[in-house]
Amino acid sequence: MEHNLNKSRNMIKDYSKNYNDLTRLMGELGTKIPSTMKAFSDLHNASIENGALTTKTKELIALGIAITVRCDGCIAFHVKDSLKAGANSEEIMETIGVAVMMGGGPAVVYGCEAMEALKQFNPSKS
Repeated sequence: MEHNLNKSRNMIKDYSKNYNDLTRLMGELGTKIPSTMKAFSDLHNASIENGALTTKTKELIALGIAITVRCDGCIAFHVKDSLKAGANSEEIMETIGVAVMMGGGPAVVYGCEAMEALKQFNPSKS
């Protein structure tokens, strides 16, 4: 019990677990509403593919939006996907800064959440 209490003091949320749980639940949702989830997946893939903007830039934009709309799951996905697309810690931190500028106080709170997700997904660079 004491170990779990100490762990919760050091970590706001477990973003890896959140990411994995949401991935599983989205798969389950896909079995219930397959055409909707396929359409969403196709939209996502088309939206983030390289074009005039790189996938990395698009993922950083999505992260900024996730912070300003206060979506925990979106933060988990777009921090992880930004890193996968080649973003570094500094780029993610600057994205958090722009989100704070656009979203004010609530974005500060969710910017902290994004920073925590970054630490969890990229511990060697924190």
